[in-house]
Amino acid sequence: MRVILSIASFQLPALWATLPGLLAALGYVAVIVAPHATWRQRVLLTAWALHGLAVAAHLSGISEVGGGVRFGFAPVLSLTAWLVLAVYAVESRFMPMGSSRRGLAALGVLTVALALVFPGDERPLASSPWAPLHWILGIASYALFGAAVLHAALLDRSERALRKRRPGLDGQGPGIPLLQLEALTFRFVGAGFVTLSLAVSLGVWFTSPWRWDHKSVFSVLGWLVLGGLLAGRQAFGWRGRRATRWLYIGTGLLLLAYVGSRFVLEVLLHRGPGGGGL
Repeated sequence: MRVILSIASFQLPALWATLPGLLAALGYVAVIVAPHATWRQRVLLTAWALHGLAVAAHLSGISEVGGGVRFGFAPVLSLTAWLVLAVYAVESRFMPMGSSRRGLAALGVLTVALALVFPGDERPLASSPWAPLHWILGIASYALFGAAVLHAALLDRSERALRKRRPGLDGQGPGIPLLQLEALTFRFVGAGFVTLSLAVSLGVWFTSPWRWDHKSVFSVLGWLVLGGLLAGRQAFGWRGRRATRWLYIGTGLLLLAYVGSRFVLEVLLHRGPGGGGL
């Protein structure tokens, strides 16, 4: 009931400020429902560009009445999705990834809509000069692990198609070679783990006093699981479904760390940010 009341009490910003987000959502929907794939790539890239404008307007405070930088679980999800789509936009120019378009478009429209409905809270002044770097590293790690999950999903699909002796990802050819796709997946996992380690270390360093709250516990659990994945691959050669399961679990724990805790605070408990952390 409180979630319904929260949505009902939400006031939309000026139309000109929300227009990029609305147009981006329409573009993503067009990619999902389009029967022909010949123009989906261009529409997806256009929606991605509009999505970027919407994220910039929101995080800068331009889209909010009275201005002010705002942050929360939905804007973070929206920015993360936009960065994952940026990875797709680059990689799709060099390798076949067409089967991901509809799934990524669905992710885009969901996160854009969430950011419009739940704009987050106005950010207080950072408690430490290192806090902005902590935020940037945290969001970057989300994006890197999001890209790793995208590649892991493609890897799982390719392996299933290979076992069933079907054509590759688009049903028209071999798709991305499995070894190349696996290597890309773990490159993103490795980069994400380094970035997450820096973000967690900075958070521990400048947060005083340190609190073992839900965000901290899930962040450390996610870090341990993803570190275990890299250690298992190095020591035992983990690959295939075992590796992707560890990746999904670790990324899920990271989502619970910030997105889950902020959702509870913002939507269910109606509490603003309590400090300089994300």
